[in-house]
Amino acid sequence: MLRVGLTGSIGMGKSATAQLFRDAGIPVFDSDATVHALYAPGGAAVAPVAKAFPGVVVDGAIDRARLSEALKADPDGFGHLETIVHPLVNEARERFVIAEAALGHELVVFDVPLLFETGGDRQVDSVIVVHAPDDVRRARVLQRPGMTAARLDAIIARQMDDSTKLARADHVIETSAGMDDARRQVGDILKLLKAQASRT
Repeated sequence: MLRVGLTGSIGMGKSATAQLFRDAGIPVFDSDATVHALYAPGGAAVAPVAKAFPGVVVDGAIDRARLSEALKADPDGFGHLETIVHPLVNEARERFVIAEAALGHELVVFDVPLLFETGGDRQVDSVIVVHAPDDVRRARVLQRPGMTAARLDAIIARQMDDSTKLARADHVIETSAGMDDARRQVGDILKLLKAQASRT
């Protein structure tokens, strides 16, 4: 099975692009949705995260606002959190791959915001980077409720530089011209990926 990583910095249009792959019949593993499930009541991450960051659980779930505050107070917090959450996400992803392979799919997409930052690019056969110019990206993100320029800058600072991501990409999808154009690009890339999958 061909494993394809889909990534892109905040505001680039990655989630919308992931939906285009779903629309084309390609199974997509959503890393963010998986983390949300792990943080929900009964989720496998609740107990270990609560142990590492006391006070972040509310009604049996990880409260993201409290976790964010705890991470701000702990310089090593992000690294510690990753050692807890990433293995759980990896396990969920492998279950996803096995299930989709059993259904006969030869190609799956992993929607991973921090693909390069977490070394996830080493676990895929091809990487797609979703991109838009910085002014377009900032305009999109600053329309989100509660978002400020300072908060956006802090998020961007934790992500790999876009030029580096583009240089390491096997394919790039540019989203600034709208979704119809992005859909065309997805179709073109899928032709190449399906041909690659048929050779593996």
